[in-house]
Amino acid sequence: MRAIVLRRFGAPEELRLQDVADPEPGPREVRIAVAAAGTNPVDAGNRDDGSWAGIEVPFVLGYDVAGAIDAVGTEVDHMSVGDTVMAMTGFPRGAGGYAQLVVTDSDLVATLEPGIDLVEAAATPLAAGTALEVLERLAVPRGGTLLVLGASGGVGLFLLQLASHAGLEVIAVGGRASHERMGELGAAACIDYTSEDVAQRATEIADGPVDAIADLVGSHQLTRSLHALRPHGSAASIATPELDLDLVLDHNITFHGVLIEDDGDRTRRLAELLSTGVLRPHVSHVLPLEEAAQAHRLLESGHAGGKIVLVVDPSRVTDDG
Repeated sequence: MRAIVLRRFGAPEELRLQDVADPEPGPREVRIAVAAAGTNPVDAGNRDDGSWAGIEVPFVLGYDVAGAIDAVGTEVDHMSVGDTVMAMTGFPRGAGGYAQLVVTDSDLVATLEPGIDLVEAAATPLAAGTALEVLERLAVPRGGTLLVLGASGGVGLFLLQLASHAGLEVIAVGGRASHERMGELGAAACIDYTSEDVAQRATEIADGPVDAIADLVGSHQLTRSLHALRPHGSAASIATPELDLDLVLDHNITFHGVLIEDDGDRTRRLAELLSTGVLRPHVSHVLPLEEAAQAHRLLESGHAGGKIVLVVDPSRVTDDG
């Protein structure tokens, strides 16, 4: 098979299209013929230095895939060859998605309803799964107010949809160029972080402090926004924040650090939300597999404007998309 192989950690140029042996499924595994592979910022981090995750080179990156079951293990009885599926492979050491074939635990795979766009499906598991984890950890009751920092990115656009579907009043922070899209996907109001004081403006929009903050950016953004959060409120970060712990303690704020784990039940829940139209993935860039390095450059720019997906099998994407 053909795969994008990382033979040493480093720049995007280290990603090379090569011929490698076809993987074989173990007893409880399935092999997926990949039609499309999603990319995520964690892929770029793993490419630069995946030692945090125990990754050793040579290695094939990519956790998000959509395609068709190509082979099943001897103990798999709930899936069949030909089933259309999406999966988030084992995290963090599983990966393998930037390839024509990938093997993963059958419990991590979700069957897709007919008509689901495979590019959109490949864009979904990790980013939407992270958004769902953030939302569940914050546990804001229906009617509550959620401030989302970095709402225009891949995770953010999914979080807007999930939070709006859960009945929350969502205030989205992002550049002005993304305000229309964020509004279409569930934001009740938008704040331009380049020209407005986020905490002050959020408090004005909510007519008081918000119930929770989702920090999808890291760095200093959360600390600058904590003044908009009510006492005994909650905040969650998916990227390392520069956090003023005095403010957290003084206001009895609950802080959640969120790193996704593989979870087949969650992936199947996301597949259902795709089929019902609750989730509408925003894919900003679709590239062929051999342009994985360019996908990583876009990831590292921080301004992709949506999800970046690699097409592995154009015939399957055309047929299903």
